[in-house]
Amino acid sequence: MSDSQTVSAAVAKLYNTYPFPPEALLDEPPPGYNWRWNWLAAHNFCTGQKPQKQDIRILDAGCGTGVSTEYLVHLNPQASVVGIDLSTGALDVAKERCQRSGANRVEFHHLSLFDVEQLPGEFDLINCVGVLHHTSDPIRGIQALAQKLAPGGLMHIFVYGELGRWEIQLMQKAIALLQGDKKGDYRDGVQVGRQIFASLPENNRIVKYEKQRWSLENHKDEHFADMYVHPQEIDYNIETLFELIDASGLEFIGFSNPSFWDLERLLSKAPELVERAKELSDRQLYRLIELLDPEVTHYEFFLGRPPLVKTDWSDDKALLAAIPELNPCIEGFPSQCFFNYNYQIVNLSEPEFEFMQKCDANSTVAEILADVQLGLDEVRKLLQQQLILLAPA
Repeated sequence: MSDSQTVSAAVAKLYNTYPFPPEALLDEPPPGYNWRWNWLAAHNFCTGQKPQKQDIRILDAGCGTGVSTEYLVHLNPQASVVGIDLSTGALDVAKERCQRSGANRVEFHHLSLFDVEQLPGEFDLINCVGVLHHTSDPIRGIQALAQKLAPGGLMHIFVYGELGRWEIQLMQKAIALLQGDKKGDYRDGVQVGRQIFASLPENNRIVKYEKQRWSLENHKDEHFADMYVHPQEIDYNIETLFELIDASGLEFIGFSNPSFWDLERLLSKAPELVERAKELSDRQLYRLIELLDPEVTHYEFFLGRPPLVKTDWSDDKALLAAIPELNPCIEGFPSQCFFNYNYQIVNLSEPEFEFMQKCDANSTVAEILADVQLGLDEVRKLLQQQLILLAPA
C-alpha cells in the first residue's frame, strides 16, 4: 500500500474500534443548535445577508458517527445532505442515528476525502470538522474538497492547533514508546494511557492539563483514543494554517470564533500596543494573538468560493428597504433576555425587543421603524450581533 493508503487504513481501524463521536442515539431531533451547521446563520455570518436559496446540497466530509450530519439535516429542512467517512463502523452508527431521529434527507458513502470527486455535482456547504489533520496529506484533502464547492458556496473547517495541544502531543509520544510493537493496537494504547494517568503525580503538568481541559469527555474510551492514540495527527500554527488555506484556492472569510481573535481582549490595558498592532497584517495579528494566548487548541473558520456577495449595510436606503427576520439560532425569544447564536446571554432594550418582535420576514426595516423608536445604528447593532438576518430588497 502507498503511505496514504497505510494511513487511511490505520485511521479507519481506529474508528472501527472506537466509533467517534460516541454521543448517544436519540429517537428525536438533537437538542439545541450549532449555528455553523445552519445554512441561514452561517451564510449571514459570512456575507452579512440571508442566502437567496435554502434548497441546497450539503456535504459532511468525514462525518464519523453522524453527530454533525444529523444536525445538518434537522437545521436545514430544505437541504439534501451527503455524509462520507473512511470507517464502516462509524457509518453504521451514523445511519442508525439519522434513521432514529428522522433525519431522512441524507445519504452516506464509504469514501475518503481524497476520492470525493466520485460524488456527483457540487455542494453549497461543505462541513469538514476534525478530519483534515488526521489525513496523510491535508493539502491534497482540502484541494479535493475545494473542487466540490459550488460558486458562492461555503466551507467550514476545523483543525487542531499545536500550541494548545502541547501536553497532548507529549502524552501521545509517551504512550507510543511504551506500546512498542503493540502500537496500532488501540485498545492496548488506551489501557497504557489510563495507567500512565493513574500513576503520575497529581501535580504533574500533563495530569493537570488533562483534568483542567479534557477529563469530562475523556472518561469515554472513544474520546481518549481519539485524543491520545490516534495514528495520524498534524497540528497547526497560524503560519502553517494559512499555507493550508492558501493551497485550497478559496477565499478566507474569517474565523468562526472571532472574539478569540480580538487583540483588545488581551492588551486592553496597553492601548499604545494595540495601536502599534494596527501596522500588522491580519495574519501577523493572528500570530501575535496566539503567541500571547497559547491556549488555542484548534482553528475553526470559513472559506468561500467566489462570487460571494457581501453586504455591510452602510447605505441607509438599502438598509431601510431590507427585510429582517430572526436568526434561527437563538433560544429563549420572545424575551428581552435570551441566548444568542453562541449561547451567550443577550439583554435587549425595550425598543430593540419591539423591533425584533416585528421581524416577520415580510415587513421592511422602514415599515417596522415607522412603529418602533429605534435608529438605524441600533438596527445595525442587532445585525452585528447576529440576532437578525437581512434579505436585500
